[in-house]
Amino acid sequence: MADGYKAMTIAKWFIAWAEDEQADLSNLKLQKLLYYAQGWMLRNTGRPLFRERIRAWSHGPVVPDVYHEFKAFGSGDLKLPADDDFEWSDVDDQATELLIRVWNTYGKFSAWGLRNMTHAEPPWQNHFEPDGYNPEIPNDEIREYFRSLPDRA
Repeated sequence: MADGYKAMTIAKWFIAWAEDEQADLSNLKLQKLLYYAQGWMLRNTGRPLFRERIRAWSHGPVVPDVYHEFKAFGSGDLKLPADDDFEWSDVDDQATELLIRVWNTYGKFSAWGLRNMTHAEPPWQNHFEPDGYNPEIPNDEIREYFRSLPDRA
């Protein structure tokens, strides 16, 4: 994990966790959980949790590859296929602890609630362009914003 996980591995962790918790998890909500997980990892360790960049889309921060992988679900709950090879051991203990804290902090909010939260935060506000360009939100700006927050995750 020296250079970070694949975002899809972290996405699958959240999907599997939501399934185990019998909790709702749409693609929109997943995207926001990925953003918060990346932010807290950057804050706590200075390293990214996953390699892929987050972009400023109209509904908040998004990891495009993960979005496209699950867009067929629409606004419905995400499920891993029965033949998916995800294992809990794909994510180390340190990252797992962080992901559980992120879930416990942000997982209780609706997808739209999380969307609205991210819309009020500088990383998205400073990079969103309504013309549809969807620029990257740099990790250093995400890290600095999360450093300004009180401990939550």
